Amino acid sequence: MTADVETAALRVQHLTRLTRDLTERLSHEMEAMRAHRAQDLAQGVAETQEIANLYRRESAQVKANPGLIAPAPEADRRALIDATEAFEAILAEHAVTVEAARQVSEGLVRTIAAEVAGARAQGVGYGASGQAAQGDGRAVALNRTA
Repeated sequence: MTADVETAALRVQHLTRLTRDLTERLSHEMEAMRAHRAQDLAQGVAETQEIANLYRRESAQVKANPGLIAPAPEADRRALIDATEAFEAILAEHAVTVEAARQVSEGLVRTIAAEVAGARAQGVGYGASGQAAQGDGRAVALNRTA
């Protein structure tokens, strides 16, 4: 095995390992979200971000220069293709799960904000002097994005 073939094989194996690791992390995140265990997500966020950044850099290098992995053995390249297809399927499913969680969270925030604003608006009217009575001076801020 020449140096080029060996280097390409190592690069493909590394990228395959990163892809599988990231796929596994996203699968665990989806399971936690579906089981309503959001607290389980917090402990692995930094590691997932690190793996995602490594994956992004490595895949960008290969995309910019496919010759980096061209000499790798067919079996290694096939393993990378299979891992990438599995990753893309999990990524699509993860996006749907995260979007559903976002919509639920934003709906809860809107409902709570409406209840608070409704409760604060009660009792505001005119006083004996004909002046408008001062309502609750505290403001309710609602950021419509989660």
